[in-house]
Amino acid sequence: MRPLPFANIAAVLFDLDGTLVDSAPDLSSAADQMRLARGLPSLAYALYRPMAGAGARGMLGVAFGVEPLEPGYEALRDEFFVNYEGCMTRRTVAFDGVPELIERIRQRHLHWGVVTNKSSRFTDPLTSAMPLFATAGAIVSGDTTPHAKPHPEPLLEAARRIGVAPEQCLYVGDDERDVVAGLAAGMKTVAATYGYLGNKTEVGAWGAHAQINSPLGLLQLLVNT
Repeated sequence: MRPLPFANIAAVLFDLDGTLVDSAPDLSSAADQMRLARGLPSLAYALYRPMAGAGARGMLGVAFGVEPLEPGYEALRDEFFVNYEGCMTRRTVAFDGVPELIERIRQRHLHWGVVTNKSSRFTDPLTSAMPLFATAGAIVSGDTTPHAKPHPEPLLEAARRIGVAPEQCLYVGDDERDVVAGLAAGMKTVAATYGYLGNKTEVGAWGAHAQINSPLGLLQLLVNT
């Protein structure tokens, strides 16, 4: 059954990586540099890309098969962060259709913003380097509040900054934690299936109100706005 369009939405909030921007090329490069520095062979980009939404955890899991609680992970993570800082604006671009989507949202006089688990250490320079984000009403990073997604607080903070009630907000993301956070915040939720789904592709089980397979597909879900 096709989902019913959303009415009375005043603001659209987005996850960043895998939803608005394709950062997988730079994330994977930062991890693969670490392999090369250790005399290990480069890995195919196709192995890294599905895990880009998990950030350092995902990239290091692919590059070295290491998990966050394992010995040595923190040192690898810190090295990855330094590498990523050095390359994070080289090949990261907005997904096809995103600039038009944002323009159409603004033409409808809707507010928009970003809620990401990416640290402000990376979010701020990345969004500052891309003209796309100049009109965002709020950019909330993973360390902006004491909690990160799937906790609802970052989404509620974005709503406060924009000045829109949570129930009038729509949150779009490409990970289950985005949907969990959006629902907990009392917002409508949309799963972006064109993003980084990792190894979990049962998007229908996330409980989102709707799914889109391209950025511009969101426009068909917005009515009376």
